Amino acid sequence: MGSLAALMRFIDALNQGIGKTVSWLAVIMVITQFSVVLMRYVFGVNSIMMQESVSYMHSFLFMLGAGYTLLHNGHVRVDVFYRDVSVRKKAIIDIFGVVFLLLPVCLLIGESSWQYVYQSWSIREGSVETSGIQALYILKSVILIFCLLLALQGISMALRSFLILKGAVVPEEDHEIHEVP
Repeated sequence: MGSLAALMRFIDALNQGIGKTVSWLAVIMVITQFSVVLMRYVFGVNSIMMQESVSYMHSFLFMLGAGYTLLHNGHVRVDVFYRDVSVRKKAIIDIFGVVFLLLPVCLLIGESSWQYVYQSWSIREGSVETSGIQALYILKSVILIFCLLLALQGISMALRSFLILKGAVVPEEDHEIHEVP
């Protein structure tokens, strides 16, 4: 049980670190968008690269932050089944949701976008604009990273639920776990 808990903590720490890091993109994105508007409407200067960078940052923020959001129960959930049940039944629902819904969707998205990303890398696809960001292949690669991070966090969620069902951990309100001695 200790190695499962260690794996769960590693995945949680990974998504926690990535989530905290990419959250700064929100601030940078606002400053960049403000600069684009200021440059365009006050100084009459336009920068396609800066405009595209806002889209890139937005994509990175949401795609790379999805695992972090799942870690902190920030995704939409149907509370009809979940709200009033015991911790044990919540653990069963979580395992079911991860195994039969989350992981298959992550696999489907990852598999269906693999060729799309590969083709983009093979031609080093860039912006259609000459002065745009010439790294569209990197942006498209985030789809695969999204699938990986979200699937890993789903595995962590299933492990946590399994350990709760086995009585090896005690769930806390702040989503931290404490191993039972």
